[in-house]
Amino acid sequence: MASPVEAAEGRAADSHPQAFPVSGVDVGPEIAMVAGEASGDLLASLLLKGARQKWPGMHAVGIGGPRMIEQGFETWWPQSKLAVRGYVEVLRHLREILQIRKALAQRLTVERPNVFVGVDAPDFNLGLEAMLRAQGIKTVHFVGPSIWAWRPERIEKVRVSADHVLCIFPFEPPIYEKAGIAATYVGHPLAGVIPLAPDRAAAKARLGIPVDDVPLLAILPGSVASEIGHNGPVFLAAAAELQRRGRQLRLVLPTLPALRPVVERQIQAAGLAGHVILLEGRSHDVLEACDLTLIASGTATLEAVLYKRPMVIGYRVNWLTAQIMKRKALQPWVGLPNILCRDFVVPELLQHNCTPRALADALQRWLDSPEAVQNLTQRFLALHHELRRDTATLATHAIEKVLSSA
Repeated sequence: MASPVEAAEGRAADSHPQAFPVSGVDVGPEIAMVAGEASGDLLASLLLKGARQKWPGMHAVGIGGPRMIEQGFETWWPQSKLAVRGYVEVLRHLREILQIRKALAQRLTVERPNVFVGVDAPDFNLGLEAMLRAQGIKTVHFVGPSIWAWRPERIEKVRVSADHVLCIFPFEPPIYEKAGIAATYVGHPLAGVIPLAPDRAAAKARLGIPVDDVPLLAILPGSVASEIGHNGPVFLAAAAELQRRGRQLRLVLPTLPALRPVVERQIQAAGLAGHVILLEGRSHDVLEACDLTLIASGTATLEAVLYKRPMVIGYRVNWLTAQIMKRKALQPWVGLPNILCRDFVVPELLQHNCTPRALADALQRWLDSPEAVQNLTQRFLALHHELRRDTATLATHAIEKVLSSA
């Protein structure tokens, strides 16, 4: 079953003469990119930093977030327009999303960058890549869609859409190469950014949180509005339940400025007003500082792995979205830590199992089991070493090969 975006493909404009300057030593290539949410913004910014070192005159445009903009990226639409997850949730914004994709495809077909790099967001980017590739524009997809987890039919979409796939997990390239798709393992960019030995005390100091024996619980219900709406209330209710049980905890919740009013109302409704340290951004500092985290399934769980933090994964989506995803799942795990370890190393509580009591019980087990936490820390450290590569350089070299190919 195609996603709502895939099911309503736009069409690119006819080919036009090249408008961007020809790439060269002094000018550098023209790179178009789309990163649809906060995690993609971070990944893309790291790639841009590496590409800029090789091509100082590079010009990068498209759709991106603040980290990409810091690297000199020119964004044509706000990244927030694409930060929607779930079948039902996407349907509510489908018309606008498709209009943006069609307009972007038309503009890029006219201006003709040397290469387009779609960063994650496969439902949006693969369709756009197919349009551009049909017009003779080279395409790279960074962060291959998780065909090994669910929706394996997307590999055919990748074959049509991407000249090359940049893979962030070591087991992925053989899957793509078997299907005749060029792919390169570049490691996970975050593994090179996050230290092998996080400094909890220093992170607490940066956040202005006392360094003492009171456990710090990081609450991360998600990075987009739909996730906050589904996960925020139940996560906060779980924290309130732990407090009712007499557990002494500090609570910290990082969010985005646009979502802060919603989160503040949820904190108030949970009876936690004045008990939650609410921060704008700084999720990495929060994960480094915390003792454990209650976290939504997604890229943030991998960040928690790299910071070696015990976690409980919780996630709720619209009922219909959950049914569709369940039928297309290929393995028993949803959270990245469990997928990468091929085992339930951390609890996953999804949909009807994601209740305040169940979440609180799972968190309490980590609090009461220091030996289990230590064992998990060692497992996560081994995984960190496996994912740690010079991602920016490897990705830049792969893009250079695509640019030089006939």
